Amino acid sequence: MIMVTGDLHADLTRFKNPLLKRLKKNDALIITGDFGCIWSGDDKEKKILKSLGKKKYNVLFVEGVHENYSLLTQYPVEDWCGGKVRVISGNLRQLMRGQCYEIAGKKIFTFGGGQSEENNSYLEPDEESKWIAEIPTEEELNEGIRNLEKNGNKVDFIISYEPSSKIAEFIEVGSMSRNHINTYLDKVQDSVEFSHWYFGKLHLNKLIPPRYSCVFDNVVVADSTRLPKVRKTKGK
Repeated sequence: MIMVTGDLHADLTRFKNPLLKRLKKNDALIITGDFGCIWSGDDKEKKILKSLGKKKYNVLFVEGVHENYSLLTQYPVEDWCGGKVRVISGNLRQLMRGQCYEIAGKKIFTFGGGQSEENNSYLEPDEESKWIAEIPTEEELNEGIRNLEKNGNKVDFIISYEPSSKIAEFIEVGSMSRNHINTYLDKVQDSVEFSHWYFGKLHLNKLIPPRYSCVFDNVVVADSTRLPKVRKTKGK
């Protein structure tokens, strides 16, 4: 079983949600960005990370725009369930950009990172490094396309921090600035068969029928029952 929740911002009360009691070994809770528990690097924080890694189920996250990338990138990268991850502690891992995984019997494509409002304004040279790592690189964008093609452009779930620009426009988030990541996710949306897409960033709990969910502080069970219909060629 896979469950999904949104921006955590180090709010550990999310783990008290009674729904999580249903998760067993090899199941997973996936956080759609702004994990926030890797921030100061102090002993208290390290104890929290160790505690999360000891849970019987996997605690997995894609990165958002408010992460301490300097600390995050110090963790080792390994292959896990078919894709690259950063191992934080025990069962706590970061799912990296543009990867495809087989988790709890489901195929999942992940794409974390985004562009914050801070990055839309002018930054002094000594401030630029604070935000630049949140923006996916060209190589990460291309790797995502390659990995999807290797999997026949078909997955059960897509997990991202940013929404596609088409979905952002549909839910009328007028104040949201469009960026090249949203446009990239439009391409994914148009070319990939998937059952459901979960994304964070907007601090909303909203289902966009039939196959999209913006998640924030809710915990939801990932749903793959609404499989996409296969288009049939005339005469067949």
